[in-house]
Amino acid sequence: MKVELKGVGKIGITGEYIRLDALLKFASFVSTGGEAKILIQNGEVFVGGNPCTMRGRKIKPGEVVRLGGRTIVVAAKGGSQQTPAGEISASGDPQ
Repeated sequence: MKVELKGVGKIGITGEYIRLDALLKFASFVSTGGEAKILIQNGEVFVGGNPCTMRGRKIKPGEVVRLGGRTIVVAAKGGSQQTPAGEISASGDPQ
């Protein structure tokens, strides 16, 4: 049985991890890296239920990130698979 959580998004990554600040931008939680930096430094971003103040934190598949009322679950994604509707895909850590 598959359970869907309302208000929770899913991001598939093909790399080993994605940096927290890059994830916030990629998921459209923030518009700029500067905005991500401020929110993270202020302890407003939670990883696994705990506040995280490290913007370079490596977020790996299985981790849950929350900002305000928005939540993202990071999942592993195979390189050749297509992304299902409603999901976002990232290829590794943006430079």
